[in-house]
Order: sequence, then structure tokens, then C-alpha cells
Amino acid sequence: MKTFIKAYLLLALFITSSIGIIHAQNTLSPEKLLNLKSTRAVQMHPDGQQVLYTIYTPRTPNEAPGGSHVSYMVANLKTYKSTHLFNEEEKVSAPQWSPDGKILAFKKKTDNGYQIFVRPASGGKASQATESASSINSFAWHPNGKGFAYTSTTPTTTEEKELKKRGYDFIFFEENIKNDNLFLVELDDDFKQSAVKQITEGVNIWDFKFDTKGEQLAYTSTALKLIDQKYMFRKIHIYDLVNMNVKQVLKNVGKLGNYSFSPDGIHLSYTGAFDLHDHAVSQVYKVTIADGSITNLTPNKYKGHINWSGWKNNKELVYLAHEGVNPKLFAVDITTKQRKLILDSKTSGVIFSSPVVSSNFKSFAFSGSTPKDMSNIYTWNGKGKLSKFTHLNPELMTTALGEQELISFEARDGLKIEGLLMKPVGYKQGEKYPLMVYVHGGPESHHSNGWLTGYSTPGQIMAGKGYLAVYFNYRASTGYGVDFAMHGFEDPAGKEFDDLADGIEYLIENYGADRNRVGMAGGSYGGYASAWFATYYTNYIKAAAVFVGITNVISKKGTTDIAYEELHVHSGESLEEQWEMNLKQSPIYHAHKSKTATLIYGGAADPRIHPSQSLELYRRMKMNDHPAVRLVQYPGEGHGNRKQVGRIDVLYRQINWMDWYVKDLKPLDGPMPALDISDQYGLDW
Repeated sequence: MKTFIKAYLLLALFITSSIGIIHAQNTLSPEKLLNLKSTRAVQMHPDGQQVLYTIYTPRTPNEAPGGSHVSYMVANLKTYKSTHLFNEEEKVSAPQWSPDGKILAFKKKTDNGYQIFVRPASGGKASQATESASSINSFAWHPNGKGFAYTSTTPTTTEEKELKKRGYDFIFFEENIKNDNLFLVELDDDFKQSAVKQITEGVNIWDFKFDTKGEQLAYTSTALKLIDQKYMFRKIHIYDLVNMNVKQVLKNVGKLGNYSFSPDGIHLSYTGAFDLHDHAVSQVYKVTIADGSITNLTPNKYKGHINWSGWKNNKELVYLAHEGVNPKLFAVDITTKQRKLILDSKTSGVIFSSPVVSSNFKSFAFSGSTPKDMSNIYTWNGKGKLSKFTHLNPELMTTALGEQELISFEARDGLKIEGLLMKPVGYKQGEKYPLMVYVHGGPESHHSNGWLTGYSTPGQIMAGKGYLAVYFNYRASTGYGVDFAMHGFEDPAGKEFDDLADGIEYLIENYGADRNRVGMAGGSYGGYASAWFATYYTNYIKAAAVFVGITNVISKKGTTDIAYEELHVHSGESLEEQWEMNLKQSPIYHAHKSKTATLIYGGAADPRIHPSQSLELYRRMKMNDHPAVRLVQYPGEGHGNRKQVGRIDVLYRQINWMDWYVKDLKPLDGPMPALDISDQYGLDW
């Protein structure tokens, strides 16, 4: 009898263990995440029955380092079938249908850089349409279908080439910059370049847009091709294509989103900042082109952010707004300012992007996600439900994912803060769980209630490993209005990061988060938060992952490529006015207090948050005998990792770090996790 009971117990243990293993295998693994595809809607065909979209397929661990593979697809919205636009061996980009939909144009590399090629939209042989002196960067069809506007960088002179050849290729910082110029090219009946005209010189052109009649061309420019100027100082110019001159320069201020002409060409709409200090695109404006007068069509004191607009007809605009964790589409009358909700992600269940739309505004396509579906193309006829067109990652349908829930709490000063919580797979009320806090960057950004898991914020992977994972929209986030966003103005790492601490306390009290097992990870401004909690708020977390994060506010201001953006929308005053505050709001100032295992990593060629920021925190911790700090840098990477090799390492290294110090509570003064984790990459040796 005893033998039978013993055998029965062993069998039960075996079955239970087997179920546990099967369950673990059915959760989202790092390997599965790294293979997930994403998509983006590119252009609606003029007939409204086809849409052009892209599929991004991540490179495998054994491929040459690089970004995702891009496939261009054409979807037939009647048959629900997709076909490849190009053969796999063709190295082309930026495809665009002509205004009548009969010709396809795209960029292709030649001996003289990228040029525009054309071919019949139905397929066939492609021919070169342009003969630009230097590589074409961006282009758009003229509305008459007989030419293009395009940008091209000022060519390097023969003398400059010779100086470089002889070793005199010195770097003149932020000087001697080659700007992008705007050109118009006419095509003959065979779609060959017949005439070309340069219409700008001495300024940099960032983007441009024709009106529907081909009589006007709007473009934005700055003095120099600097990202800081793009962020803060772009002005919209209206170019008269009949008289070939600039007839209007708009007085738009601060950050700028998209812009477009009304069908009759009388008005222009654009999305932009409320004022110079607004840190994000938040408003929608109508411009009367004749006199340059600007009208803000945004509701007063709006508790949301508007970041895209387009014309439904001459009297109505449609705009995309983010209200909290849900995007919404509204139509607004440009005369009365009355608006009407036409699509709400909360009721559709899909977090959708800005749409591509047919000319009659009856056919829409979006890229979209849900809490359990990373990325797909959705279509909409302007009423009723969205239709899911693609099914890119069917494996997610059979993957056990943590339930995602909108949460809200009151911060210490009474302000309501929202977040999105992923519960562990198999979550049970009343049990204790380790907690991962993922902090978005910006802070001019926010989390919507869709798919949130990425290589540096792997929430669903951690939910599958038994963690709670939370994504807070702390104050200064977008989606809650300009007033909410301005809470971070002149107050770096202040109330905005206090919100994170208050959120942790809320989850401890209400969702079973284990106070002794909390980790935090974030990139850019989220990296700043992680560094702040590794130092100033060190008692809140056991481990931090600081990805391309700010660690010294003073030196960050002196090394970033967006110094004016930082001044106008974050600091508000010059460094000389804020020396002491900036020092005390820097993680390095508090590094000696740290009792948090701190992983620091980022691109070795980051122009936004200079790699020295990572080094400064590492060095201050080391000089204070911190036993668990590690610095990893990725050659050639900038502000975030583009190549799959760096993404693979970030994902596995962060998970290992958190499991070691948070889940398993390994001592701070003991051995650190393995440095060489190449056995996890999935390499073929």
C-alpha cells in the first residue's frame, strides 16, 4: 500500500511538473518575441480598393547585423488577398502610386545614388525617371502625374572629395553642413526626365506636400540640417507653383506634426504644439492661406493630444487624438469648431495609428494592435467595425499571455495617474508576485492600451515568468492634455518620478506586488527614471536597467543634439540659472546611496543621450564601491538599438539581470549574472 501511495505521489508530481513545463513553454518566450512581425499602412490606392503596406520581419541571430527586412505588399480590399509588390531580390524603397493609380514610382540605388524609377502599377519592366546629381532622399508625385517634387542633399564638390582623399576631412561641428534642397522635375510621355528646377537653396527642407490641384506646394525648412532645428524651428512655407515663388510663410510655433491642403486649396491644416514650451504635438490648426491667419480648432483645455489631421472635405477636418490610453478619430467643422467622434479604440478594441484614406474618405486603412496582438493591418469603411486584414503572428493566438488591465491611482498630491498592468499568467488574488516597472521615454510619450511588449520592455515575457509588469503614464506624459504635460516643465525627476514611486506603493497594496522584489527598466527619459530609482529612490527597487538614460543633467545639456529642444520644452531657463537644481536632480549626485543592482547599457554612437552619460553613472558607482553595476555599450548604435544583434543582447541581458536580483533575490555583494550570454542568442556555431 505504501509503495502504491508513493508511486501515485511520484506520478502526480510528474504530471504537475509536466503541466508546469508545458505551461511555461506556452508563454511568450524571448525567441518568440524576437521573431514577431510588424506592419505599417503606407498608401491607399486612388480607387479606394487597394492599400499598400509594409511587413517588417526581424533578422535572425545568424544573419548579418542590421534592421528588419522590409516587404512591400498590395492588398485587394475586395478579395482580401495580398501580393508582393516587388521580387525579393529587388532592392527598392518608398513605392507610391501615381494620382491616377496607373503608374508605380519607387526609389532604387544606382551608381549615382538613389533615383526614382517607374513601372506600370500592374507590373512590368521598370525604367529610371530621374537623373539627379546626388541621391534622392524623398519624393512625391505631382498631382498631374507628369512629374515629381523631391529632395536631394547638396553634392560634395570635387575639391572636398580631394581634400578627404588626402586626409584633410576635418569635422567642423555643426558647420559646413550639407542641406537638403527641394526640386521639381517634369517627365515626358515616356516618363523620362525632361526638365528639372531647384526651388530652394541655402536652407534645409524637411518635408513637403502638394495641394490637390498642383498649384501650391507646402514645405518646412530650417537654416541647417540639424535635428534640434527640426524639432523646434521648422516653419511652413507655401510655394506658388504658378508664379514660382513663396507666397506665404506661416507663423507656426514650436513642435510640428503633419500638414495638408483642403481640397479647394484655400486652407491648410497642421498639427503642432500649443506654444513654444509645449513638449509635444498636441493641437490641430486651420490656416487661411491668403492672409496666413491661424485658427486653433482644438477644444479649450483639451485633456488629450492631437497628432494627425486630414481633410474630409472643404468644410471638415478629421483628426487623430489620444485621450489617455485610447486613440480616437474625430471630425471637426472648421467654421463652428463642433466636433464629432467617428471612431473610438475603446469600443473597437484596436489601438490604431493615423490612417491612410481614399480621396472620398470612404476607405481607411490603419496599422493596429491589441493587448494580445502585436501588429496587423485593419480596414474601415467610415462606419461600423474595423476589419482585420492581415494575420501576421498567428502563434500569439495559442500563446498564454498575461491579462492587461487599465489601472489608476491618486499620487501623493491627489493627481490621478493611469497605467497599464499585465498580470502574471495564472494570476491569483492574494498571492505575492515580483514586479517589473517599465518607464516610457520622452517624457513626451505615453502608453496606449494595445501591445506593449518590446525588446527593451518585455512585459509579456515577464508575465509568463510570474511577474506583474506595469507601464505608467506618469505626469508629463502625452494623452492627458497640455496642463498635465507641463507638470514636468522646469522640474526634471520631480513629481513625474514621484508618481512612479506612488504607483509602486499602489500595486503593493492592491495587486500583490512584493515590496522586496521590484525591478525597473526604461530607455532615454525612462532610463533617467531607472537611474533615479537606482540612486535617489534606491529603497524602492532591487534592480534597475538603465537604457540610453540621462544620469547627469548638466553634462547632458552640453552633449545632446537637441539642446534647444531641451531648453524650450523642458528646462525653460538656461543652465546658468539652474546649476544647483540640475546637479541635485542628477542620478550621479545620489550614486553613493545606491543599494540597487544597476545594469547600464546603450549605443556607443548615441547623439541624443551621449554615451558618456552611461559612463558617468558607472564610474560614480564604482568609485563608491558599488558591488553590482555593469556597463554594456553597442558599437554603431544610436538612441536605441536598430540592429537585431543589439536587440537580442538587451532582451536576454535584462531578463537575466532581473531574474537574478529581483525574482531570485541574489545578494548585491555576491556574484553578478554571467557576462557572456552568447549561448542564449540562438547562434549556429
